[in-house]
Amino acid sequence: MNHRMPALAALCVLLGGCAAAPAKLDLRDPFERTNRATFRFNDALDRAVARPVTKVYRKVTPHFARTGVSNFMANAGYTTVILNDFLQAKFADGVADLGRLLLNSTLGLGGLLDPATAAGLEAHDEDFGQTLGKWGMKSGPYLVLPILGPSTIRDTFGLIPDEFADPRQYIKDPYVKWGLQLLRQVDRRSRLMDADAVLDRAADKYVLVRSAYLQRRAYQVLDGDMPDQLPEDMDDPDPGADSPQPAAVQPPDVTAERPK
Repeated sequence: MNHRMPALAALCVLLGGCAAAPAKLDLRDPFERTNRATFRFNDALDRAVARPVTKVYRKVTPHFARTGVSNFMANAGYTTVILNDFLQAKFADGVADLGRLLLNSTLGLGGLLDPATAAGLEAHDEDFGQTLGKWGMKSGPYLVLPILGPSTIRDTFGLIPDEFADPRQYIKDPYVKWGLQLLRQVDRRSRLMDADAVLDRAADKYVLVRSAYLQRRAYQVLDGDMPDQLPEDMDDPDPGADSPQPAAVQPPDVTAERPK
């Protein structure tokens, strides 16, 4: 019997691991076995590379400088938000966000500062995945993408036009372009560090991240107007597994969000 074990182990690796199937099937996640394998890969990569680098970044970079980096990165990709404002027929938000971009890019020293918020221009967060959801496209199955993290079929498709709308994609100098990409990822990971303690205490980190991501995306697509009963593709089939979220409060972001 023992001579069969290496072949069996190799087969388990190819099939995404020998972990037991979840006791309760989540209909939103038909690819759970593959998703869990990708999740484990992402988690291992995060612990080996992203988390240590981010800890050093937070240790050597003053808080005001990290805030400036976050402001700059948000401002640099804000054209994506503006485009999706108009695609969702949110014309008032689109005009306000255009004003926000212009104000922060000028008086805000290229986006390092945020005078637009002080001026009463609220920041919005729109992307093409939300635009598709706005016009009735269902989210489709849950996916975990290598490196990028949690997503859905709809949100994965939405990455393509969002990247084309981002002016950082058109920088010719490869050192500047990839330097900004690296800084964007470090900044994004830095803003998620406070969620690490919550994730590390979770009995099943995968389920927690999946639930938080899907609830947060539903909140964003519906602009916070959460009904008592979510649409079928957004609903949580096991509400007892997670703490209920009040309808008027945005679910916490404990996920590694897609880059903006």
